[in-house]
Amino acid sequence: MSKILSELRFDITTGDWVVIAPQRAKRPQDFAKKVSIQKQSSKDCSFCQPGIKTPKPILETKNVVVIPNLYPAFAQNGGLNKRRVGPTIAMQGVGSHEIIIFRDHNKFFPQMDIQEVKEIIDVYQKRYLDLKPKSLLNYISIFHNHGPDAGASIYHPHSQLIAIPILDPEIRKSLDQNQKYFKKNKRCPHCDLIKFELKEKERILFENDDFVAICPFASKISFEIKIYPKKHLSYFEEIDEKNKVSFAEILQKSLYSIYKGLNNPSYNFFLNTSPCDNKDYNFYHWHLNILPRTQIYAGFEFSTGIEISTIDPKDAGKYLKKYLITDN
Repeated sequence: MSKILSELRFDITTGDWVVIAPQRAKRPQDFAKKVSIQKQSSKDCSFCQPGIKTPKPILETKNVVVIPNLYPAFAQNGGLNKRRVGPTIAMQGVGSHEIIIFRDHNKFFPQMDIQEVKEIIDVYQKRYLDLKPKSLLNYISIFHNHGPDAGASIYHPHSQLIAIPILDPEIRKSLDQNQKYFKKNKRCPHCDLIKFELKEKERILFENDDFVAICPFASKISFEIKIYPKKHLSYFEEIDEKNKVSFAEILQKSLYSIYKGLNNPSYNFFLNTSPCDNKDYNFYHWHLNILPRTQIYAGFEFSTGIEISTIDPKDAGKYLKKYLITDN
């Protein structure tokens, strides 16, 4: 059973929670070292066999293995132990932190076929459904870091899942805004945006029967892509088999266009879905964000929280569309 190694701390000046997880770093001076991830041989990779068998896998499929993170930001044992610390609040970092490892050391999303991507989505859903009933969890974050500028510290392709006992600041802000819009207009804001973009067609990267990939009108970063189910659906974990195939197709095509069009940049993608706290979030519309690391945040972005994107999203969509894979 893993030890509790992190702590959640509440910022009374912003209303946000932060995680203090010193076990995930080494010494303070290590932060001064430049991190560079080079292509690594599978013989030296901790994710390749036989090392992949330690720790014991949580889930295995043909092309995917899920293991607990050896250095988790959130651990599975213990209670929250919520307490006052001066004027603020702290509690233990209880939850789950898993690594979703792709068996092929050199096969990334752009090189996969649709069925291989669908298998990964199956695993995302399975682990989500397995963790969802746990009483202390409020949100399950599934994300993928590719490349050193996106925070990937290991070359071998893998995603991560972190289950937490709070709502993170971004999803909380998004839920509040969605609920406010829904109450005022009796419609989902994402549905209105999807309808608008499908009519305009200027920022559509790709669409199929069930999903649409958009370079959003209000992009946070150059070449940002959002993938939406066309039908109003609030919970990713309720996705059915047909939709998983459609989702796999559009995710693979979107990542391939970034890979070819932007010369394999670092990127992050992450699921935005309703919390797993048994409340009603029918006003929310789940989606996936892809953020290529095409620019560096500086003082303005950090001080104001306002991002500056340096390309018009319609030009970004037009450019990436030229690099869409035509055959899987």
